[in-house]
Amino acid sequence: MNRNLIIILASLALLSACSNIPRRATPGQPATTAKPVAAATTGGGYLAGDGPGADVPDNLDSIPDAVPKAEPLHRYANRPYSALGKTYTPLQTTGTYKERGTASWYGKKFHGQRTSIGDTYDMYGMTAAHPTLPVPSYARVTNLANGKTVIVRVNDRGPFLHDRIIDLSYAAAYKLGYVNNGNAEVEVESIAVDGSTPVTTAVTAPVVRSESVAAETVMPVMPPDVAGKVYLQLGAFKEKQGAESFLSKMRAELGDTGKDIILLRSGGINRIQLGPYADSEEARRAANALAGRLGFKPFVSQH
Repeated sequence: MNRNLIIILASLALLSACSNIPRRATPGQPATTAKPVAAATTGGGYLAGDGPGADVPDNLDSIPDAVPKAEPLHRYANRPYSALGKTYTPLQTTGTYKERGTASWYGKKFHGQRTSIGDTYDMYGMTAAHPTLPVPSYARVTNLANGKTVIVRVNDRGPFLHDRIIDLSYAAAYKLGYVNNGNAEVEVESIAVDGSTPVTTAVTAPVVRSESVAAETVMPVMPPDVAGKVYLQLGAFKEKQGAESFLSKMRAELGDTGKDIILLRSGGINRIQLGPYADSEEARRAANALAGRLGFKPFVSQH
């Protein structure tokens, strides 16, 4: 076989192989065409281990937007609180907020967990987390890149990392066309219900499951194994419910550190801490290493 014939046959084989390579689905296409596969981007669209899940429903495009309605504000989740070294003061009225910034989304890692107001998070519902919008309330979110708009019910607190202004459910991010990108530049506008009438009536906290109550009654204010040990403090909350929600998020974000992330209650404050460390010097080195990842520097807490 001469050399020219060998080259021609090799070229034909290469072209045949390339024609069989599957093409990647275009971001934002309906799930009936190709289910979205969210790619972890360098911008950190979602936490490691999070994502859309293995069995994405085929009806994401038909999931309706949230329907704004008058709801009383949650009694506890609208008080000032601190998270990751920053203090937030939630708004007390709806329809007074409009901002542009980066949106992220959260999915399977938090699916089924409690939100800041006690709801069960459903990644296929039209909901969102926001650091200061009243909860519950409603917001219109527009993807500035493609003009798509959704209406979501804000029922959780966050995000607290990477300068995001809102964290949408997986379904809401899908309908805005950015699950594959991980994040998008959006405009968020609070929706006033019944014209300009603010929703300010307070309600009691949701009923806590009996097993949670039992655990709380036997848990000491300061667990004995913490005494004399060194931790890093990540956040402090007056209300236990907000602390538990933040605790879940920190365990997802920092689960690869090999350290425990615990909730301690003392002096009426719920503190989220990471540790223990051998001594204060080791804790300070860890705080410096985590500063870039968290966007703030945790402080050393000696018990």
